[in-house]
Amino acid sequence: MPIAVYALAAGAFGIGVTEFVIMGLLLQVSTDLDVSISAAGLLVSGYALGVFVGAPVLTIATRRLPRKTVLLALMAIFTIGNLACAIAPSYGALMAARVITALAHGTFFGVGSVVAAGLVAPERRASAIALMFTGLTVATLLGVPFGAWLGLAHGWRSTFWAVAAIGVIAFAVLALLVPRATGPEEPGRLSEELAVLRRPQVLLGLLMTVLGFGGVFAVFSYIQPILVSITGFSEAAVSPILLVFGAGLILGNLVGGRLADRRLMPALLGTLAALTLVLVGATFALQDRIAAVVAVGLLGAAAFATVAPLQLRVLEAAGGAGQTLASSLNIAAFNLGNALGAWLGGVVIDHGPGLGAVTWAAAAMPAAALVVALGSRALERRSATRRAAAFGND
Repeated sequence: MPIAVYALAAGAFGIGVTEFVIMGLLLQVSTDLDVSISAAGLLVSGYALGVFVGAPVLTIATRRLPRKTVLLALMAIFTIGNLACAIAPSYGALMAARVITALAHGTFFGVGSVVAAGLVAPERRASAIALMFTGLTVATLLGVPFGAWLGLAHGWRSTFWAVAAIGVIAFAVLALLVPRATGPEEPGRLSEELAVLRRPQVLLGLLMTVLGFGGVFAVFSYIQPILVSITGFSEAAVSPILLVFGAGLILGNLVGGRLADRRLMPALLGTLAALTLVLVGATFALQDRIAAVVAVGLLGAAAFATVAPLQLRVLEAAGGAGQTLASSLNIAAFNLGNALGAWLGGVVIDHGPGLGAVTWAAAAMPAAALVVALGSRALERRSATRRAAAFGND
């Protein structure tokens, strides 16, 4: 892989830490700012909605800028947003700072995915995208547990100071290693890019992403209270368990990329089915400490095994001029799923049947994504049959 792909992974690491670290700090934030656990959980939803809005808006606004310039500007926004989180005096200010930070997220991964895919041969595109997303998985393996430990030992604000420092380092790495010429200087017409929104396969791909990752975050957003209240772990034990989740993410991400490079649609169907089964099994595994740790690792692996197939599916469905926008929209879809998942988990907790039923509700979302994927494949085959028939008639 070109060294620039590793630089993109460094940027992904910084963004991944700030997105996921809040899950390990929910109890501390809720206590310090005097809000409920479900309200603290909405900091996940607020961030995700910021990504959902920022991805298409900033992608369109920066479409005529060199992609390296865009990546550096987004990392600067990310760093400033984390500084604002560290000094936020209230829950509302923290929410606003999280949203500002999130604006950079979607476009960074959207533009970064296109840059990574363009740096390698066509048969290695999914692996390049997966390698960039490895920064996100390493963030969960190392950055999030460290951030949770740091917040427990020195207060949750210290975690955001540390993340801001990571942003400065990531900015420097991107500036040094990403080549300036990473795509055409003159983009296509905006109408051509927006045309991807009229393609049924692109829309179905986005829907799969929303539903698939909604199930992941319905559980992961509340992983700390679930492990403490249901399984019986101490708060201090959550950080090491998150290491297991992160290890699963790395493994699943790399395997998902390899499978998608070989046969995309079977990889997509298989990973969504695996995610559904893992969430169902977690309902029972959480009653035992050893089984719960295994389930957390499997959840990480199953979750990120879907990332490269989902991203590449949307890129292939978009094609041509619409790839950058479609890529950013799919990152927005990941985060819309995150927001919906966190909201769904909060509803189950606050309005019944309670914390123990979150995994059941979560499993329904990737199951629905699997149904959509099967429908997408059937539609694709029907279209191919029609084209073949029309060609034969000609």
